[in-house]
Amino acid sequence: VQRLHDTGDATVGAMFIDGVFQCFTLEDEHRDVKVKGETRIPAETYKIKFRKEGGFHAKYTAKYGSMHKGMLHVQDVPNFQWILIHTGNTDEHTAGCLLVGETADLNGVIGRSVDAYKKMYPKVAKALEDGKEVTIQYLDEA
Repeated sequence: VQRLHDTGDATVGAMFIDGVFQCFTLEDEHRDVKVKGETRIPAETYKIKFRKEGGFHAKYTAKYGSMHKGMLHVQDVPNFQWILIHTGNTDEHTAGCLLVGETADLNGVIGRSVDAYKKMYPKVAKALEDGKEVTIQYLDEA
C-alpha cells in the first residue's frame, strides 16, 4: 500500500499485489499520538491471516457466500487490534482498517468498494489457502 495523500481526516493510497496496481485504498489520517478509531497504522510490513470470528466475518459470509474464507486480518500492529481489510467509502467506515475501492478522490472518498474487494480478495485468500505467507507493506508518501 503506497500512501499518496493525507487529507487531514483520511489517507488515500494505492494497493499493489505482486507489483501490479490493484485498487485504491483509504485509511484514517496520520497522527503522532494515536486516537482510537481515528489513526492509521504505522508504515511497516505486517503478516495477513484470516480472522473467522466476529461480526465482520458473519456479515461478509452472508454477503459474499463461498468467496469469503475469513476476514483479511493485519497481524501484530503495535498498539492496534483487529485491523482488517474491507469495504467502505469514507474515513467514517475505517476505524484504523484499510478500505479498498475502484475510484478515489483527493477529498478522501473511495468508490465502487465492493467491486475492488471482489477483485482483490480472491487473490489474497487463495495465497493464504495455499499456505503461503502473505504480507502487506505500508509505505508513507503522505
